[in-house]
Amino acid sequence: MSERIVSAITGPVTKWVVLGFWLVMLVLMGPLTGKLGDVESHDNSDWLPANAESTQAIDELAKVQDPDDLTTTIVYHREGGLTKSDYTAIVLQIPEIASLDGVVTQESKPDQPVMPAIAYPTGEKKGQKHGLVSADGEVATVSLVVNYADEDPTALLELRDDLVEMTKIDGVDVYIGGAGGSTADQMEAGAGIGGALLYAAAGVVIVILLITYRSPVLWFLPLVSVLVALVVSMGVVYLCAMYAGLTLNQMNRAILDVLVFGAGTDYALLLIARYREELGRHEDRHKAMAAALRGSAPAIIASAGTVTVGMLGLMVATMGSTASLGPVCAIGIVAGLVVMLTLLPALLVITGRWVFWPVKPAYGTSGEKSGGIWARLGDWIRKRPRAVWIGTAAVLLACCGGLSMLKITTLDSSETYTKDFPSLIGDRVLEEHDLGDPSNPIQVVSAPGTEKDVVEALTKAGYEGVTPVTDGTHEVALTAVPLATDPMSKASFDTVEDVRGVVHAVDGADALATGTAAIQLDMASATDRDTKVVMPLVLGLVLIILMILLRSVLSPLLLMATVVLSFGAALGLSAIIFDAMGFAGQGREFPLFVFVFLVALGIDYNIFLMHRVREEAVEHGDTRRASLVALSATGGVITSAGVVLAATFAVLTTLPHVSFIEIGLAIALGVLLDTLVVRSVLVTAINLDLGDVIWWPSRLARGRTKIRSPHPAAVGRPMAPAYHQPRQQIDHQLRQPPPMRGPRPPQDLRGQPPQQRRPRDPGRYPGQY
Repeated sequence: MSERIVSAITGPVTKWVVLGFWLVMLVLMGPLTGKLGDVESHDNSDWLPANAESTQAIDELAKVQDPDDLTTTIVYHREGGLTKSDYTAIVLQIPEIASLDGVVTQESKPDQPVMPAIAYPTGEKKGQKHGLVSADGEVATVSLVVNYADEDPTALLELRDDLVEMTKIDGVDVYIGGAGGSTADQMEAGAGIGGALLYAAAGVVIVILLITYRSPVLWFLPLVSVLVALVVSMGVVYLCAMYAGLTLNQMNRAILDVLVFGAGTDYALLLIARYREELGRHEDRHKAMAAALRGSAPAIIASAGTVTVGMLGLMVATMGSTASLGPVCAIGIVAGLVVMLTLLPALLVITGRWVFWPVKPAYGTSGEKSGGIWARLGDWIRKRPRAVWIGTAAVLLACCGGLSMLKITTLDSSETYTKDFPSLIGDRVLEEHDLGDPSNPIQVVSAPGTEKDVVEALTKAGYEGVTPVTDGTHEVALTAVPLATDPMSKASFDTVEDVRGVVHAVDGADALATGTAAIQLDMASATDRDTKVVMPLVLGLVLIILMILLRSVLSPLLLMATVVLSFGAALGLSAIIFDAMGFAGQGREFPLFVFVFLVALGIDYNIFLMHRVREEAVEHGDTRRASLVALSATGGVITSAGVVLAATFAVLTTLPHVSFIEIGLAIALGVLLDTLVVRSVLVTAINLDLGDVIWWPSRLARGRTKIRSPHPAAVGRPMAPAYHQPRQQIDHQLRQPPPMRGPRPPQDLRGQPPQQRRPRDPGRYPGQY
């Protein structure tokens, strides 16, 4: 950061200006966060690629049917069979159901065909012919269409509750299913994203900050900053959704919440750790924060920039849900970065040293303690670096063996949630009684007047119950093909492909097939394509950024290899865990989402580590010593940051969505692997084994760096730069003479300057003395 920006953020007067600016932003953006649910899309068709057959069919279908119509099925079930009084009660309920706000009938839209129109069982054989009563007489259905495009989305939940209350019959179980029922249940399942998820994420962050800082006060400042970043990012996302065409769904919103909490807290940990060190060097806290920003901001900005570019790589995806996730996450990362480098520093200098109570960093101390477990770990790796990195890589490769247990598929309705929602029970009842859901047919759109040709072709192909919905007088012909299987099952996908093959062969019909099953099939195909395209693109973008940051080719390649290995190990271990949990499989978006987040976020910690390694290597010309210094200096804070990020993503497992649980658990596991194993052990061991070679082809690899040796007068200086404290501790070790077997020299000789002692071997590094 430039000196002018640093002064503006940390100045005695300007810090209040910074605080005032963010208070104004909070007032402006705060009201928009409550409206974010209004711009969420619950219609899968909104995410389809423009060239998908379902998309083209939906565009044609809009000419004769409102695309916001949701077909809904009321399922009545009595063990032993429905009675005549049950049928009478159902018939009497129909007028009351039709009078509800939002329910569409043929009378309310005389110029549009409604499919299906309100239909009800009569208890006679003709009811069975229309697929409204099961063969055993235990199940009956009523079909209707609802439309709440102009209403508050929660109105659909109110309709579901009204229908449940209105359709009560003694001894009869009633379930609201179909597209309307499943959408309402989906909205109920996602209700925790806006409230419970945020509380859980905040609780996790508070606990970890309390453990990290051991202060009852300090945790409050990063938490407030994270909440401000979240409010601002949600407000910007809302504006983009309203006026820039950005689409949003429940998954994108959930990931935005945990990403801002996790990444924002990470940046706060790194900044506060550096600030705490600088308080030991500077009596004026404003100068200490300025030094902290100058030292930590480059690595934080580089990390955030890498994640942002990686997220934006998702925009090339053809699936709208995947493509929109990129800018949503990029907005969250940028908001977190800006807030943590402006608001948090201002809050810290406003509050002063007391905020670190009970252990306040005093002027003249070394600030944050260094070494400890991380120095001992580095010394252990130093003794046998090649054996360590080969052994670690072998263990991670063994974990990759679990990839054979991955089951990438489209989860059907019963496999989507961990909770039995009414629509899922209704679907199961229909399936058990061989009664297809009349609200989810395959819809065939064709040229005007070709309904009979389409019906004839499908009937010859063996399909029963094919019904023309239009009568030849509309702009587009519409035909309904009953579907007896779950719309998201493989059996339904096979049926869609077969129906498309039949109707495409009808001369002059220009037929296209859509419907829930067809939409899910096209979404599956698009997601598979995106996985193959986006993964290598994101990998390439992150690799280029690393090469620019580290000014090397070999080191970024090695870092990317370790991250990909960590990704494979995380997926392998996750697959084993998911199988033990009894999950039927993983959604098609699972590998892509986990890959992007683990590569983009996992490389963060490597950037923090390697940035320090390069800094020390440039200063001293010894990459091996620099690696040990970097591990000792960054081990504690980066591990804390990794635990925070893993914990916030693990919060996704509290939602009743199987996809959320799987993605959250896999990312959390991958971040822990990357933080505790890959960065601390694998990368450090590779650095110690290869030495300066890792910087090839830069000057560092050829030993052409300017080495700054400590000046004799600097020895014993009371206030060494705290950020380089681990290096100075190691330099002190290097200045010590090797152990002597004879009697100890007199005190006056031991106190002589280091240049009068035995010169150290420049080829040695910490731990050899």
